[in-house]
Amino acid sequence: MPAGTLYRGREGMWSWVAHRVTGVLIFFFLFVHVLDTALVRVSPEAYDDVVATYKTPIVALLEYGLVAAILFHALNGLRVIAVDFWSKGPRYQKQMLWTVVGIWVVLMVGALYPVLGHAYLELFGK
Repeated sequence: MPAGTLYRGREGMWSWVAHRVTGVLIFFFLFVHVLDTALVRVSPEAYDDVVATYKTPIVALLEYGLVAAILFHALNGLRVIAVDFWSKGPRYQKQMLWTVVGIWVVLMVGALYPVLGHAYLELFGK
């Protein structure tokens, strides 16, 4: 590639980036979750108020994003293990990535109603 151009990575680089980004997002969720759960000891009323905000459609969309991050991170983590510990892993890493993406899409479609169903009903009724 000529000097001064932007590196345009292939599937391996983008899966590496997505794995790191989803890991950081999951970490921040866990941090906030610990903080809001600890709030119950300080003020149960404040805790109830915070939990009430979690029942909004916007938070339901964020929950769907959390499910997406956790599923991708877990599935891609299994792929990384296979690449590292299976002798033929590096040869098939691209195919395994597309398999992970396919399984992830199927699971995310399956998670639509369970995660976003109550938000849909709240916004649009029955």
